[in-house]
Amino acid sequence: MARVVVVGGGFGGLAASLRLAKLGHEVTLVERSAGLGGPLSEVTAGEFAWDAGPTYTLLPAVLRDLFRKSGRPIERELELVPLDCIREHRFADGSSVVVPSGRAGQLAAFDGLSRGLGQRWVDHVASYADDWEVLRRGYLENPWSPDDLPRNLAARLDSREMLFKRLKKTFKDERLRLVAGHPFVAEGHDLRNVPAWAGSTAYVEQRFGAWTVEGGMARLGAALTDRLTTRKVTTLTGTKATDLVVRDGRVVAVETSVGSLDADVVVCAVDPRGLPALAAYVARTMPAIPPVVAHLGLEGDLPDLPHELVLHGEATLVVRTGGRAPSGASTLTVHGRGRLSEDILRALARHRIDVRKQVVERVDLSPREQVERWGGSPMGVLWQGRATVRQRLGPRTPIAGVYAAGAHATPGAGLPFVGLSAALVAAEVGPA
Repeated sequence: MARVVVVGGGFGGLAASLRLAKLGHEVTLVERSAGLGGPLSEVTAGEFAWDAGPTYTLLPAVLRDLFRKSGRPIERELELVPLDCIREHRFADGSSVVVPSGRAGQLAAFDGLSRGLGQRWVDHVASYADDWEVLRRGYLENPWSPDDLPRNLAARLDSREMLFKRLKKTFKDERLRLVAGHPFVAEGHDLRNVPAWAGSTAYVEQRFGAWTVEGGMARLGAALTDRLTTRKVTTLTGTKATDLVVRDGRVVAVETSVGSLDADVVVCAVDPRGLPALAAYVARTMPAIPPVVAHLGLEGDLPDLPHELVLHGEATLVVRTGGRAPSGASTLTVHGRGRLSEDILRALARHRIDVRKQVVERVDLSPREQVERWGGSPMGVLWQGRATVRQRLGPRTPIAGVYAAGAHATPGAGLPFVGLSAALVAAEVGPA
């Protein structure tokens, strides 16, 4: 049995703690804030509550595997619900498209935008099928060594082709480029710096769909937090990890604000730049900056909106429904990116969604406030070209006994990929 210290109580830290505890290790979870879950928690004001971070996930099998490998199946605690549409896009020219999951639905949806676009879209998505299989087997689901890659995986990870170039070559219609690039723009990336193979997200969305948790994604964080007790994980909240203690190249302890914790294994599930012993290994990376966020509590009903609406323009606005509200009221969350030179609700009103007179509660969060709240960017590492994939740590690190999980680790940000990062760490550490 190894003494394991997990640094960070977001989704990556929770998932790694539960998997390692189920494997028989003695696990202590250290979290700097007063609560666990990170963005998998709620923002509250008055009688209103909103999901603090993601409102849905891709690859539901990742969550099912986590629950099954750490105790009871997810279906006994939460209801995973497939969404009818992944998101709706509205463009500056007044046109719009509702993007469902599934090839047939997407073919029809994009043909509705303009005849012939449906086939171009599904052909583009299908072009990622081989990429996805190679990435899944060699990078996402099995621990990988950057110095010993299968030839077909290395060919993709080392490719110089960027997503911006591929989309420009594939689509003459700018609207399709906006749809295909949106997941990366929403996370703060420049498509000129995102590898083309990362566009396989479109394949994942089409094939596996988008899923949410009945009652809000914060319930997922709460269920995992409750499971820590079942798995006998020691939890230290309000405790900041300040550095690792390394002797003869191997970790032996974690220094914290309440003293030193002896450790045979450490899992870094936060931005590794916050731990000086690891910071030098990620000095060339930068965080992806979160968007401007406004959580709104509204009196009366909402306009007829999908669960996620993307409004394209000089500034890109993402509007999300969902949350908890008292009787006769409703909730809305708005994210803003780009040239947002005015109040986000005024920008929203320019798209003919004017809720300003309905607002009774409002919580605004700047990018800096979100980073401070979560102890790092939930968007993970900024794409800065093809080298970025090798600059992330994880599942192993150059320090013996230290592993990396979470948004800043391999394979990257987003609930499914963070969940996979924890599975990779558990596979590397192994059973007690």
